[in-house]
Amino acid sequence: MGDHVAASSTARSGGVTDRLRAVFGGRPAAPVTPRILGDRAVVAGGSIAGTLAARVLSDWYREVVVVDRDEVLGVTGMRKGASHAVHAHGLHARGYLILSDLFPGLLDDAKELGLPVRDFGLMRWYFNARPIARTETGLLSVAGNRPVLENYLRSRVAGLPNVTYRQHTDVLGLVATGDRGRVTGIRIQERTPGSPEERLDADLVVDATGRGSRLPVWLTELGYERPVEERMTIGLAYTTRTYRRRPGTFDGPVAINPVASPEHPRGAFFGQTATGDFRLSLTGILGDHPPTDPAGFEEYVRTLPVADIHQAVRDADPTGDAVSFTFPASVWRHYERLSRFPAGLAVLGDAVCSFNPVYGQGMTAAAMQVTALRRFLDRQPAADGRSYLRDVARLMRHPWQLSTRTDLDFPGVGPRSLPIRLHNAYLVRLQYAMTKDPEVTRAYMRVAGLVDPPRTLWRLPLLVRVLRLARDMPATSPVPSPAPGLSPAPVLSAAPDSSPKPVLSPPSGGPSMPVPSPAAAPVPSTGAASTPPSAPSAAGVEDGPVDAGQRSGS
Repeated sequence: MGDHVAASSTARSGGVTDRLRAVFGGRPAAPVTPRILGDRAVVAGGSIAGTLAARVLSDWYREVVVVDRDEVLGVTGMRKGASHAVHAHGLHARGYLILSDLFPGLLDDAKELGLPVRDFGLMRWYFNARPIARTETGLLSVAGNRPVLENYLRSRVAGLPNVTYRQHTDVLGLVATGDRGRVTGIRIQERTPGSPEERLDADLVVDATGRGSRLPVWLTELGYERPVEERMTIGLAYTTRTYRRRPGTFDGPVAINPVASPEHPRGAFFGQTATGDFRLSLTGILGDHPPTDPAGFEEYVRTLPVADIHQAVRDADPTGDAVSFTFPASVWRHYERLSRFPAGLAVLGDAVCSFNPVYGQGMTAAAMQVTALRRFLDRQPAADGRSYLRDVARLMRHPWQLSTRTDLDFPGVGPRSLPIRLHNAYLVRLQYAMTKDPEVTRAYMRVAGLVDPPRTLWRLPLLVRVLRLARDMPATSPVPSPAPGLSPAPVLSAAPDSSPKPVLSPPSGGPSMPVPSPAAAPVPSTGAASTPPSAPSAAGVEDGPVDAGQRSGS
């Protein structure tokens, strides 16, 4: 039989909006007053996005049922439905503050769990192989072991008296009214052989099943169009290995992050785990994938532009084999563009938009979308589902720009318009200025952390400051291809006619169209973040820039 798990403790909202106003000087948020909207809400998918959705829905529905094909409760290691969880992850400022609202005591609990909590600007970031001027930003990042964090959040949600988990259960499709204008539940089947199909009725169904979401297919079965998908092919691979920490290696929580660039296309994330050991995640794109065999892995580490990482692991004892994960493309399903969408249905998380994971935006993006869900519920019964989808799209616009515009700086990723080239040329200068000036670091980290919109990097005082500091920036060029036998990282390039192209394509496999450049708007309206994670805002203040102050939270 599938597991039916209910539990009984409570966790309600904290005062993160007040903390935000105190830290940032931002405008007050309109209060959200939960009220009962219906008997049951169903969430398909029990990962981070589904967990956060269930937490919010528990304030608005008498019963919330979370359905997942895996065993998810009590799991603190890798599972089939989230094989990527073993690699480097971070909950950054904006996500952290949203979650602090939903889970009071999060920061203290994270520390108790052994999850490193770091200031975003005090990590050892390297851009184009140059260390930035480190500075306290107030942007907190909860890093380390994603399964441990995810289990903590899921346990808090499972502890709510009106939340039930259905584990080892597949979602087969949607149930709708006769006119197909409203979704009224889902069809499910426990994974035990011989189990019958069941119908689970609901007033609201939320799809949080991730990149493999079947919602486009289910919509066509109900007579709706499939959403257009926007793709940015990157051909990324992570390879991760964990090592026992040797005494005296580093003092306190440490994170060393050489960010991949066209000149140094191999990147890494090196930091402590919840156990105090060290996890090293190597990244490579467009076929230059980090090997999993011990000799190849170490040689790849040796080619990184930061020698400290190789020195730390070359004689260290690994706790297990290296594990690899591939990520072919960033994908945005534009549900907000559909002319019709059934009532009683919502979608969020990677099922809507999944980003190149090196930018660390995934968990925070899911948290941001949950704030849109909360606003949608607060506007009931007046709001329709399309208004929620438009709100989600608005929130995802900046994270998508940050990741895809930076990806386009790599030869072979896709066509680059003049605005994109100008934008990335300025970004390189800004990152060089970060090696000299903590104020530039602070401004950049606020954008990379999704605290401020990208256009703030183009404000005249900062632009003048950057150009002045970058006057002596040396010319850069891609690293030459290695001689036979592993050495420096290879050049990432492709012939113009064979370069992977970002495309807009109907998922049905119809004809593809070149995507308009994400920088079609005037360049001064945009900016980008290269690998730093995502940043703070909370329910109520999540809509736009958080004014004032140098502090945030990641």
